[in-house]
Amino acid sequence: MTQHLNRKEKRSFSHEFKKQMVMLHRNGKKRSDIVAEYDLTKSALDKWIKQYQETGSFTAQGNRSDEENELIALRKENKRLLMENDILKQAALIMGRKFALISQNEHRYSLRSLCRCLHITRNQFYYQRRMVQYQQNETLSDKVSEVFDLNYRVYGTRRLQAELKRQGITLSRRRIGRIMKEKGLVSKYTCKKYRIYAEKSNESIVSNALDREFEVGQKRKVLVTDLTYVRVKQRWNYLCIIVDISNREIVGRSTGRNKTAELVMQAISQIPMDLHDIDLFHSDRGKEFDNHLIDECLMTFGITRSLSYKGCPYDNAVAEATFKAVKTEFVSNGIFDSLEQLTLQFNHYVDWFNYTRLHSTLNYQTPVEYRNR
Repeated sequence: MTQHLNRKEKRSFSHEFKKQMVMLHRNGKKRSDIVAEYDLTKSALDKWIKQYQETGSFTAQGNRSDEENELIALRKENKRLLMENDILKQAALIMGRKFALISQNEHRYSLRSLCRCLHITRNQFYYQRRMVQYQQNETLSDKVSEVFDLNYRVYGTRRLQAELKRQGITLSRRRIGRIMKEKGLVSKYTCKKYRIYAEKSNESIVSNALDREFEVGQKRKVLVTDLTYVRVKQRWNYLCIIVDISNREIVGRSTGRNKTAELVMQAISQIPMDLHDIDLFHSDRGKEFDNHLIDECLMTFGITRSLSYKGCPYDNAVAEATFKAVKTEFVSNGIFDSLEQLTLQFNHYVDWFNYTRLHSTLNYQTPVEYRNR
């Protein structure tokens, strides 16, 4: 009871009263006398004096800075948007349930009857349907872009369709093509070219034992190899790959500054299998392949040598096609400052090629998947 009596009631002062107190102080009356006479606090009087000197206003709004007013306005706007968003979420939930109910029963009852019963207009239903379709299209469009970006930006509609199908998404190639056009996604591809070559110009004792038998799933272990060049700064460096014909897997690779037999031997040393199991080793007639060092290696493991006919790349078509993919998907996309950088990025590409890239020859499976099938 005593606390209630001693509690000082909160007083309110008009604008005129505050101004009068300030004028008294400015006319020479002591602050202590004003406080004692009118039962004020020193802090309140000091605040009124400061406000009058700075802005001439005694209200909080009149004494705010531009930044403070802007911050308060932003907070109000944010609060309003949060409220509207919450209301719209609840409305969308209700509309979503009604939309689902209409969609599930549209084949049983007329749309007019369903909308009338659920107290919505047909325009609202059509708008909701367009919004759902738009959101689905945006999601599919983002998914196509994601798959395209994760695969060296080289996939066309066929491989994109196959990869999406593996992820449980069914899309037609025509729709994927429209999405690619809208997103500005361009696959890397080239047209096939064919040139006529002389069928018999083999001047070496070693014959073409492979004879263009490139079928996948061969029981005999056949490896084909080739070299290509890559610019590193101002000079050429070289890539060597060895491909297993049975599943189109790159089983050996190497990089180097010189196009030599040692580069080929380095790729052979990377082959992750018993070399005694290899039946045939095929290459073109370049001196880096047709030499005593490679001959001795193949003879040591009992591997049959096979060479393409002179000037005919079709005899080594699998290696040529693989290098076509390497040049299109890897070499043309990169700028290499050192051999070490080239080696690191090429190893990463080969891993993607073997474990992730879908091959049309393998019915859109990866080489490792086909091997483990």
